[in-house]
Amino acid sequence: MDETARPEIIVYGGVDADPVVLNAIEVRVLGSLVEKQVTTPDYYPLTLNALVNACNQTSSRDPVVSYDEPTVTRAVDSLREKKLAFVFSGAESRVLKYGNKLAERFELTPPETAALCLLLLRGPQTVGEIRNRSGRLHEFSSLAEVESNLESLALKQPQALVTRLPRQTGLKESRFAHLLSGTAASPAESASGASIMPPEPDRLEKLENEVATLRQELAEVRRQFAEFRKQFE
Repeated sequence: MDETARPEIIVYGGVDADPVVLNAIEVRVLGSLVEKQVTTPDYYPLTLNALVNACNQTSSRDPVVSYDEPTVTRAVDSLREKKLAFVFSGAESRVLKYGNKLAERFELTPPETAALCLLLLRGPQTVGEIRNRSGRLHEFSSLAEVESNLESLALKQPQALVTRLPRQTGLKESRFAHLLSGTAASPAESASGASIMPPEPDRLEKLENEVATLRQELAEVRRQFAEFRKQFE
């Protein structure tokens, strides 16, 4: 993106001594901005409509939510005050677009950013879950690499960003959770006024991809049938 087309950009950076504490809506908005910066760079920064859709995705999200534009706008304004987001309108468009400053704010590496992003969007995760689900954000070479980055996030100064949760009864692995909400909150917790839907299984993303493929195949069948009909007209 041409930097000269950003005359009205508002950027925050640097590590602040005051701890960051986000509500659940701010966590979802921030995580969505971080994810889309990596996975859809051609469309980043995001318009408000794109950001709302990113927050309300039914795949790769826990819990699934249904935020409206005013809710997301308030969250972005709060994130800007906390030096975690920016807004700009380019010279070629008056539409406001939104981006994040998470990595700059806490001086994070790409793998640290990827791991933290997953915790923001999906709630507490095991090391194995983070590695398996991080492909589009960062390709971790091993479980040891994931754990090393989680440990680095846990030791961040002046604010720890991740913590290891006590191992639950019946589970072999401990889970890690982000600390940007002040404590390791359950993913089911949400700010008042937010519409929450039950979490969807991990296979939903695969089903959505299959539906998209079937629609493409159906469109191709219709095209071929239309060409066949023309032979008899």
